[in-house]
Amino acid sequence: MLTLQRLTEEHGPAVLRFEIENRAYFARSVRDRGDDYFVHFAERHAALLAESDCCFHVLIDDDGRVAGRFNLVDVAEGAAELGFRTAEAVAGRGLAKEGVRRVIALARAEYRLDRLTADAEVRNGASRAVLRATGFVETGPVERGGQPCVRHVLELSR
Repeated sequence: MLTLQRLTEEHGPAVLRFEIENRAYFARSVRDRGDDYFVHFAERHAALLAESDCCFHVLIDDDGRVAGRFNLVDVAEGAAELGFRTAEAVAGRGLAKEGVRRVIALARAEYRLDRLTADAEVRNGASRAVLRATGFVETGPVERGGQPCVRHVLELSR
């Protein structure tokens, strides 16, 4: 059974293992985080936990391993941006959709948000499919980090 948990300091080693084990897999569909991310992971993890305008979550399996990350960032004025990634080992099993659905439920009920946006790189068809399957609507092209993306929006007040 998978549980969605709010990110804590204790998740640090499991998140780092998740990122290292899946680095090549992620780089096939999104921009690589770069070596510096891994070298300074502990400091970055602590900084994430200190951010007040973000809600970071991890999807944890029965063995305590991170199967996915689901984050709401730039939370302000009833809106936030969704970002997510799941491990290669669980790809194709519907866990990304399940995780996004769980975060949408939290966004509505716990965080009282009205709107979510998500930008997915054009080359990341799997993430774009997850967003469409969970109710997001494509609103047009954008660029993020020099990469062409498609913006998706989900109105939560419906």
